[in-house]
Amino acid sequence: MSDDTEAVLDALFATIEGRRDELPEGSYTASLFTHEKGENATLEKIGEEATEVILAAKDDEREELVAESADLVYHLLVLLAMEELTVDDLRSELEARF
Repeated sequence: MSDDTEAVLDALFATIEGRRDELPEGSYTASLFTHEKGENATLEKIGEEATEVILAAKDDEREELVAESADLVYHLLVLLAMEELTVDDLRSELEARF
């Protein structure tokens, strides 16, 4: 993974953690950490985005595949933050499998 890619993921995850900790009003990300939406909404979004990734790949929609993959990764990072896990935990697991 390039340094730039790591920096993007780290910055995104830091923003997600910041929204979790500060819960700014009007933030979609913050709403996922509240009773307003909560874990169930995040899990549903992961399922929805995974389905959209599959459909985009099946239909050879490259731009849509990239966009939906980004949505899936974002919601997965939100779930990791909910569970008090980090991008480093994910990296360690991937590295162990490599």
